[in-house]
Amino acid sequence: MLFDIHKLRNVGISAHIDSGKTTLTERILFYTQRIFAIHEVKGRDGVGATMDSMELEKERGITIASAATHCEWNDHKINIIDTPGHVDFTIEVERALRVMDGAILILCAVGGVQSQSITVDRQMNRYQVPRIAFINKCDRLGANPLKVIDQLREKLRLNAVLLQLPIGLENNFTGLIDLVSMKAFCFDGKNGETVTEIPIPSEMLPEVEIKREELLDAASMFSDELMEAIFDENITEGILIDAIRTGVLARQLTPVLLGSAYKNIGVQLVLDAINKYLPSPLEATNTAFDLEDNEKEITLKSDSNLPFVGLGFKLEATQYGQLTYLRIYQGSLTKGDNIYISKTMKKIKVNRLIRMHANEMEDIQKAYAGEIVALFGIECISGDTFVDGTLKVSMSSMFIPDPVISLAITPVDNKSQNNMAKALNRFTKEDPTFKSHVDVESTEIIISGMGELHLDVYVERMRREFDANVTTGEPQVAYREAITKKANFDYTHKKQTGGSGQFGRVAGFMEPSEEGKYEFINKIKGGVIPTDHIPSVDKGFQLCLVKGNLLGFPIIGMNITINDGKSHSVDSSDLAFLQAAKGAFKQAYMRAKPVILEPVMKISIESPSEFQGNVMGSINQKRGSITSFTEDGTFTVIEADVPLQEMFGYSTILRSMTQGKAEFTMEFSRYAKVPRLLEDELMKKNRA
Repeated sequence: MLFDIHKLRNVGISAHIDSGKTTLTERILFYTQRIFAIHEVKGRDGVGATMDSMELEKERGITIASAATHCEWNDHKINIIDTPGHVDFTIEVERALRVMDGAILILCAVGGVQSQSITVDRQMNRYQVPRIAFINKCDRLGANPLKVIDQLREKLRLNAVLLQLPIGLENNFTGLIDLVSMKAFCFDGKNGETVTEIPIPSEMLPEVEIKREELLDAASMFSDELMEAIFDENITEGILIDAIRTGVLARQLTPVLLGSAYKNIGVQLVLDAINKYLPSPLEATNTAFDLEDNEKEITLKSDSNLPFVGLGFKLEATQYGQLTYLRIYQGSLTKGDNIYISKTMKKIKVNRLIRMHANEMEDIQKAYAGEIVALFGIECISGDTFVDGTLKVSMSSMFIPDPVISLAITPVDNKSQNNMAKALNRFTKEDPTFKSHVDVESTEIIISGMGELHLDVYVERMRREFDANVTTGEPQVAYREAITKKANFDYTHKKQTGGSGQFGRVAGFMEPSEEGKYEFINKIKGGVIPTDHIPSVDKGFQLCLVKGNLLGFPIIGMNITINDGKSHSVDSSDLAFLQAAKGAFKQAYMRAKPVILEPVMKISIESPSEFQGNVMGSINQKRGSITSFTEDGTFTVIEADVPLQEMFGYSTILRSMTQGKAEFTMEFSRYAKVPRLLEDELMKKNRA
C-alpha cells in the first residue's frame, strides 16, 4: 500500500486493569488479517495473546510492557500500542500516549469508570490526546452501558455521546444498532468475522429515536452544516460523521461504542470509528524547543520533505542489541542515513530500520513523517530527540512519577553479581520509574519502583533473562522529610590555609512549601553576594535536600529565601558559597521542626457485597480512610486512602477474606505525616 499520511492513524489502547485491552487488540489483528488465529490473554492454549509476548505476561495474564503493532483497515494504516492496565506499569501508558495522535479508552460494562480509568484519562489530557470510548464486556452479568455513560460524564467530565445501542445485554447480547447510519448489525461466523446487516428490532425503535436525537444535539454543536441539515430534515451520514470528527479533534466530544471483544461483537465497528473520528498525524499539533534560539517553541509539521525530527520514546534490550522505538514527527528516515541525538549531537548511522509487530520485526528501507518504527543497535536513553543535523531541536519529555517503594537485593554468587549488574543497567535504561543505587551505610543494592508487582516482575526477569539468582529483603517505603515552620539562618563559612582561603556568608530563612516542591528565592540587594555565586548557593541547598538531618530521608516541600550575605574580594568563590549554603541549611533545619512523611496510596477495591463489612474493617485496621462507596446490589466498590506501609501483602489478606472473589488496585496519592508512634519506631531503628 502506498504511503498516504491522511490515511494513517497512531492509536493507543488504554484502560483499567482487566478491561479487555489486549483481547480487543487480538481481535483487531485477526480482522485486519495480521494474525490468522485468535489466542486468549491467559494463555490457556499455551500460546497467549499476540501482544503479550513476554513469558511473564502469558503466565500472569497481564500486560507488563507496551507493545507496538500495525495493521490495515479499509485503505487506512493503523499503528497500535497496547498498554498495561496495572498502575505499577504506568510509565508504559505515559510514553505510549506521548507519541499517539489518538486513543481508545476501554471501559468494562460492569465495572464502569474505575480508578485506573481516571488515571488514564488524566494522562490523555496531559498530552491532549483525542479519544473514543469503547464499553467492553456487554455480555457480562450486570452489564449496564447507560450507567457507564453517566459515569463518563460525572467522574471524567467528558461530553460522552452514544453512537450505538446494544441489541440485548448479558447472555442475550447479540448485536448493535448504529445511530449514525441507522442500521443494525450482527456478527456471524466462528470468530464474528462476518458483519451482517439486520432490521432494527421494532420494539427498540422508540429508544433508537431518543438516542439518535441526543447524538444529533451533541454533534450539531460542532457543525453549522449539520444544524441546517437538522432544520431541513436532510441529514446525511457524511455530514454527521464530519460533525462528530470535529468534536473529537477539538477534544470536546467523546463518541462511545459498545461491544464484547471476547465474544467478537462490535470490533469491526471500532476499526471503522478509528478511521472516521481519530486524527491523522497532519491533524495533531506537535512542538519542539529550538536549542539554538534560547529554547524557543516551534511547531513541527508532519511533512516528509522537511528536516528529520524523531523521538525515541521506548527502549528495549534484546539478545541482538538495544531496540529503540521511534516516532517520526517531521521528515523521513532511510536505512543508511546519519542522524544525531540533539542534546549531544552524537552521530548515529541507521543500519537497520524496523517495523514492529509485537515481538516480531520487519525490515524496511524507508519511513515517513507520522510513522512509528524501531532502530537497532544504537546507544541512547529514553526520551532522546533525533535530528538530521540541519535542525537542533529537542522535544518535551514525558511525565515520570517518583518511585514509592524500595527493596534490597543480594546476589548469591559472583556469577549472579555480574549478571545482576547487567540486568540493572538494562532495566534502568528501559524504565525511567525503575531506579537502583548502593546504600552508603549498609552497602546493599537497593532497587526502587512503583509498587510490589513492579519490583517483583523485575526480580523475576533478572532470574529468567539474565540468570541472576538474587535474594530480596523486606520492601521499604520511600519516606520523606519536610519542615513544619519557618526558621532563619545566618552562616559564615571561613577557611584559612596557606595562600587564598574560603569566605562566604549566607543569610535568610527556610519555610514549608504548600506546593510540595523546592523553590529558591533570591532577594539579595546591593550585590552583597555577587550574582555569579548565587547559583552555587542554590546548588548547596539542593545538595542538602537529598538526605535530611532527621532520619536521612529526602526532603520535600521547602522554600528557601536568601536576603543577605557577604563576600570577600579574594577569598570568595563558588565553592565557598556552596559550603556556606550547606552550613546555613544545617544551622536552620532542626529549628524548622522537621517531620517524617509517608506515601499514602489511593486504593480501589471491588468486592461482592456480602464481604463489604470485612473489607471495610480491614481498611480501618490499616489506618485507612474510606473516600467513596458504591454498591449495585451484587458488587461493592470501595475507594480509600491507605498508607503504603500497611499495604504489603494485602492481596493475600483480601483474597482470604473474600474467598478469592475481590480484587484491588492502588496508585500513589500524596505524602502525609506519619503518626507519632510510627515516627518513634523509625527513630529507634535509625539509632540502632
